[in-house]
Amino acid sequence: MKKLFIIGGMGAGKSTARKALVDAGLPYIDLDQVGHDVLKWDTVKEELVETFGSAILGANGEIDRKALAAKAFVSPADTRKLNRITVPRIEDAYRDKVTELDAAGEEAVVVEHSVFKNRISSLAYDADVVMAVLASLDTRIERAVASGFDEQDVRQRIARQITDADRIEASDVVFNNDGTPEELRNKVLAWWEAYRTQ
Repeated sequence: MKKLFIIGGMGAGKSTARKALVDAGLPYIDLDQVGHDVLKWDTVKEELVETFGSAILGANGEIDRKALAAKAFVSPADTRKLNRITVPRIEDAYRDKVTELDAAGEEAVVVEHSVFKNRISSLAYDADVVMAVLASLDTRIERAVASGFDEQDVRQRIARQITDADRIEASDVVFNNDGTPEELRNKVLAWWEAYRTQ
């Protein structure tokens, strides 16, 4: 089963690219969603409360992601603490899903990976294809704010991500997405048709 990773900065259009491939019949794994799911695991919850305090819990006793982000993204050291707790669990959950899809005889899986840093020290180490979706910084900020994010928060998150130059270097395919969602969709589908028939 081919593993197709989609990377890109916040607001670049990873989800649009992923949706095009899903509409073409491919299953997908959204690593952000996997990350949200592991926050519900009791062991993860306990470790996070121990590290960042009970203020990260919402009224329902679950992790409040905004409250966690406010504590975990204050400094690189705090972000590392968060990653030490969550990343191994995310990797386990990801591998389980890949095994499941492979056993079901799927041709390929699309993996949306928003915190990609490089191919070696990430889940993309055995990717068959890494696709980068790029857009100008202004466009990305505008899109993220339009989808409900606070501009200051968006700028902080982008500042912590790798650069587009790094993404290009790590990728096999690059899609520029300064146009419409439809244009990106068409580019991605044309690429997939060519790729699967080589």
